Amino acid sequence: MTWKAAFAPLGYRNFAWYYASRFVDTLGSNMAHVALAFAVLEIGNATAVGQVLAARTIPLVVFMLFGGVIADRFPRAVVMQLSNLVAALTWGVMAYLFITGSAELWMILVLAAVNGTSDAAGFPAMAGMVPQLVPREQLQPANALLSLSRGGLTILGPTIGALFVVTVGPGWALAVNALTWVVASILLVPVTIPPRPPKEEQTSTFQELREGWTLFRTTTWLWVVVLAFGFLNAIHAGGLLTLGPAIAKATFGEQGWGLVLSAESAGLLAMTVILLRVKLRRPLLTGMLGCALFGVPLIVLGAQPHLLTMVIVMFVAGAGIEVFSMGWNLAMQENIEDSMLSRAYSYDALGSFVAMPIGQLAYGPLGEAFGHRDVMLWSGVAYIAIALLALTSRSVRNLERAPSAPATTVTS
Repeated sequence: MTWKAAFAPLGYRNFAWYYASRFVDTLGSNMAHVALAFAVLEIGNATAVGQVLAARTIPLVVFMLFGGVIADRFPRAVVMQLSNLVAALTWGVMAYLFITGSAELWMILVLAAVNGTSDAAGFPAMAGMVPQLVPREQLQPANALLSLSRGGLTILGPTIGALFVVTVGPGWALAVNALTWVVASILLVPVTIPPRPPKEEQTSTFQELREGWTLFRTTTWLWVVVLAFGFLNAIHAGGLLTLGPAIAKATFGEQGWGLVLSAESAGLLAMTVILLRVKLRRPLLTGMLGCALFGVPLIVLGAQPHLLTMVIVMFVAGAGIEVFSMGWNLAMQENIEDSMLSRAYSYDALGSFVAMPIGQLAYGPLGEAFGHRDVMLWSGVAYIAIALLALTSRSVRNLERAPSAPATTVTS
């Protein structure tokens, strides 16, 4: 694949506007993570920050499946626009409350819950739109371009957010974030996608939920990988993100931990550039092998947490996770019918999000009971074993790229 071909998706008008919208809302999201934490700390403590994050996550999980139905039933661009505008409203009201000094914790909890509820529809719509915007043969470079911007903004966004916090205050930083969501919604206005053919008979929301469940349980590679990630995400959230900082503090220090996390982002970006040129043939086989690499940093943290070694293995792990991310999106977008795609993504997200708090809650007591480094070491072994175990499914390891086909919903 040439560089010209790698950037070809941007030549499609709908994708170019969608890409611009995603760029802006991703920037806002990464700024918000820093700004919200420091804003809440002005009226509470670390426990309050956790409560606000949970207030957003819980409705996101609860309503995710219904969000998938909405995104499959209505035009996804419209669903994204409305979700973005609700996000802008909630962040804007939060900003006003903090700037005027009238914020109370219960107010922020309510606004965070509304924000999470709207994102429960916006996320499946966002994930399901790409196949409607580019021809099938352009899906890999299109997803790579989205990963490239997402990876870069994961590094730059928090830095920009922190700069706003220290210069004008967290309230104004949230106001800037609210503005990015308005801009993201406006950028979707030029996206024009032909409407889906009308259904022969109308179905209820619960019928469509059952259709989504039937698709999920009868598509072997789909439920096998989601089941695996239920365990893998629990290990990642509990091991790396909960015990990891404690091990780092006792060994190579807090600043070193920042370098380790940055190395992961750098590996992700480097692999994204490679995937702009190199075509994946078996997306889930290569994806799960890449995913297994993430167990290595956990083993190193448990066995011999040396800074340079950690930076190297986290760079490689980040590259491996990006291979999985690309492989997973290609598997979903090429093999799931468009009318069901958002529901498939909603089941995927539900399996991922539900597992994270389980790991976060369990690993602290496990580390205290059995030792942080021992728990981390065996978690790394388990991570690799689970990723490879998914490949014992023939449906996972043998899934190939779908053949190119004309895309009737794509306009240049």
